[in-house]
Amino acid sequence: MRAKTLIALLAAGTLALAGCGGDATPDPTTVDTGDSATSVGPTTFEAGTTMAELSKAGKIKIGTKFDQPGFGLKGLSGDPEGFDVEVAKIIAGALGIEGDNIEWVETPSKVREEVIEQGKVDMVVATYTINEKRAERIAFAGPYYIAGQQLMVAADDDKITGPESLKDNPDSKVCSVVGSTPAENIKEYLASDSQLVLFDVYDKCADALRTGQVQVVTTDNVILLGFVSESDGKFKLTGDLFTEEPYGIGIPKGDTTFCEFINQTLADNEDAYNEAWSSTAGSVEGAADAKLPEPAPCA
Repeated sequence: MRAKTLIALLAAGTLALAGCGGDATPDPTTVDTGDSATSVGPTTFEAGTTMAELSKAGKIKIGTKFDQPGFGLKGLSGDPEGFDVEVAKIIAGALGIEGDNIEWVETPSKVREEVIEQGKVDMVVATYTINEKRAERIAFAGPYYIAGQQLMVAADDDKITGPESLKDNPDSKVCSVVGSTPAENIKEYLASDSQLVLFDVYDKCADALRTGQVQVVTTDNVILLGFVSESDGKFKLTGDLFTEEPYGIGIPKGDTTFCEFINQTLADNEDAYNEAWSSTAGSVEGAADAKLPEPAPCA
């Protein structure tokens, strides 16, 4: 990915000098970030911070999804590809960690808080809507993108025209995933709880729609656009957006310095952010341009 990414280098010798009152500064270093090499100045992190620990280790574990076209979809290489993945790489790059030293951990919606709390990942970038309930357990950096919920149906389905039409069609099954915001949001529009079908990943919802086991799939519009683009004309979106979903980066609760570092890194690398979008989810027909939102205060 072409990116002017700020690469953070932790130099042990520099830290030792700093501890003794020294002012020695290492030379700038050129790091290959993918399609182009970026020359950057040296940066050190305060001892004991998450940034210092990750930079010193030279590796990071990142939770993302493996089933969402445009955001996090496991590719032929065996690694996930998409906008979430590229955003995560920008942050890792700012720690001096290259792509080969990222361990990608599949993180479906229902386990995102759990893997953060248990220390199985260092952060989660996985179409992760910021909300108060989740913020009781973990912290969020960002948001880095604002999506909105919509419905996907078969291309020849004219009965479902938006969420308000679901109660008028109680036999139409609606699919989403366990632990997701869309699954909770859609409940108020349903004729009964039995109308909702839940799986662990969205791939299964798309398969169920393809085989007629469900008639509707609901999640965020940009995710659905990815499924539509891969459906050979079998799926379409219907109705307008009916929610606002700010995507955040999940990190351990209380790690304010890491949150602030992530927000500043994205702000400093807006060109890389725009390139990440245009080369992934933004390349899908119907996708609007992305704009990096103003971050929420870290707490």
